[in-house]
Amino acid sequence: MSALPAFSSVKLSNTLVTEAKHAAQTLRRSTAGQIEYWALLGKAVEDGGLTTREAANALNLQSDKASSQASAIAAQLTQFSASGALAQHVRHVIAQNAHPKQALKA
Repeated sequence: MSALPAFSSVKLSNTLVTEAKHAAQTLRRSTAGQIEYWALLGKAVEDGGLTTREAANALNLQSDKASSQASAIAAQLTQFSASGALAQHVRHVIAQNAHPKQALKA
Protein backbone atom coordinates (compact mmCIF):
# COMPACT_ATOMS: atom_id res chain seq x y z
CA MET A 1 0.00 0.00 0.00
CA SER A 2 1.49 3.35 -1.01
CA ALA A 3 1.27 6.49 1.12
CA LEU A 4 -0.98 9.30 0.01
CA PRO A 5 0.76 12.45 -1.22
CA ALA A 6 0.99 15.35 1.23
CA PHE A 7 -1.12 17.50 -1.08
CA SER A 8 -3.34 17.37 -4.15
CA SER A 9 -3.91 19.86 -6.92
CA VAL A 10 -7.38 21.12 -7.76
CA LYS A 11 -8.70 23.71 -10.20
CA LEU A 12 -10.30 26.76 -8.58
CA SER A 13 -11.84 29.84 -10.11
CA ASN A 14 -9.62 32.87 -10.47
CA THR A 15 -12.16 34.88 -8.48
CA LEU A 16 -11.92 32.56 -5.47
CA VAL A 17 -8.12 32.51 -5.60
CA THR A 18 -7.97 36.33 -5.85
CA GLU A 19 -10.35 36.73 -2.90
CA ALA A 20 -8.32 34.22 -0.91
CA LYS A 21 -5.08 36.09 -1.70
CA HIS A 22 -6.54 39.33 -0.35
CA ALA A 23 -7.95 37.68 2.77
CA ALA A 24 -4.73 35.74 3.32
CA GLN A 25 -2.58 38.88 3.28
CA THR A 26 -4.72 40.50 5.94
CA LEU A 27 -4.62 37.41 8.15
CA ARG A 28 -1.00 36.50 7.35
CA ARG A 29 -1.85 33.15 5.84
CA SER A 30 -0.84 31.62 2.55
CA THR A 31 -3.43 31.60 -0.21
CA ALA A 32 -3.69 27.82 0.08
CA GLY A 33 -3.99 28.12 3.86
CA GLN A 34 -6.84 30.61 3.49
CA ILE A 35 -8.73 28.35 1.09
CA GLU A 36 -8.20 25.39 3.45
CA TYR A 37 -9.50 27.52 6.33
CA TRP A 38 -12.61 28.45 4.35
CA ALA A 39 -13.12 24.80 3.39
CA LEU A 40 -12.86 23.69 7.03
CA LEU A 41 -15.39 26.35 8.04
CA GLY A 42 -17.77 25.17 5.34
CA LYS A 43 -17.33 21.56 6.41
CA ALA A 44 -17.99 22.49 10.05
CA VAL A 45 -21.16 24.33 9.02
CA GLU A 46 -22.40 21.34 7.04
CA ASP A 47 -21.40 18.85 9.74
CA GLY A 48 -23.31 20.98 12.25
CA GLY A 49 -26.43 20.69 10.13
CA LEU A 50 -26.65 24.38 9.32
CA THR A 51 -27.83 25.58 5.97
CA THR A 52 -25.89 28.23 4.12
CA ARG A 53 -28.65 30.73 4.92
CA GLU A 54 -28.56 29.89 8.66
CA ALA A 55 -24.78 30.25 8.73
CA ALA A 56 -24.96 33.59 6.89
CA ASN A 57 -27.64 34.83 9.30
CA ALA A 58 -25.49 33.86 12.29
CA LEU A 59 -22.49 35.65 10.80
CA ASN A 60 -24.60 38.75 10.06
CA LEU A 61 -25.82 38.82 13.66
CA GLN A 62 -22.20 38.69 14.86
CA SER A 63 -21.26 41.41 12.37
CA ASP A 64 -24.14 43.63 13.54
CA LYS A 65 -23.11 43.10 17.17
CA ALA A 66 -19.47 43.94 16.39
CA SER A 67 -20.58 47.04 14.49
CA SER A 68 -22.68 48.19 17.46
CA GLN A 69 -19.75 47.62 19.81
CA ALA A 70 -17.42 49.55 17.50
CA SER A 71 -19.90 52.44 17.37
CA ALA A 72 -20.11 52.52 21.17
CA ILE A 73 -16.32 52.54 21.47
CA ALA A 74 -16.05 55.33 18.89
CA ALA A 75 -18.63 57.38 20.80
CA GLN A 76 -16.72 56.91 24.05
CA LEU A 77 -13.47 57.87 22.36
CA THR A 78 -15.06 61.00 20.89
CA GLN A 79 -16.40 61.98 24.31
CA PHE A 80 -13.03 61.26 25.92
CA SER A 81 -11.30 63.39 23.29
CA ALA A 82 -13.78 66.29 23.53
CA SER A 83 -13.36 66.49 27.30
CA GLY A 84 -9.59 66.85 26.97
CA ALA A 85 -9.05 63.68 28.97
CA LEU A 86 -7.59 61.86 25.97
CA ALA A 87 -4.85 64.47 25.45
CA GLN A 88 -4.12 64.49 29.17
CA HIS A 89 -3.85 60.71 29.24
CA VAL A 90 -1.53 60.68 26.20
CA ARG A 91 0.73 63.29 27.84
CA HIS A 92 0.79 61.18 31.01
CA VAL A 93 1.77 58.01 29.10
CA ILE A 94 4.49 59.89 27.21
CA ALA A 95 5.86 61.23 30.50
CA GLN A 96 5.84 57.73 32.00
CA ASN A 97 7.69 56.34 28.99
CA ALA A 98 10.24 59.16 29.14
CA HIS A 99 10.96 58.48 32.82
CA PRO A 100 9.99 54.84 33.54
CA LYS A 101 11.83 54.65 36.88
CA GLN A 102 10.01 57.72 38.21
CA ALA A 103 6.65 56.31 37.04
CA LEU A 104 7.25 53.17 39.11
CA LYS A 105 7.80 55.25 42.28
CA ALA A 106 4.55 57.18 41.81
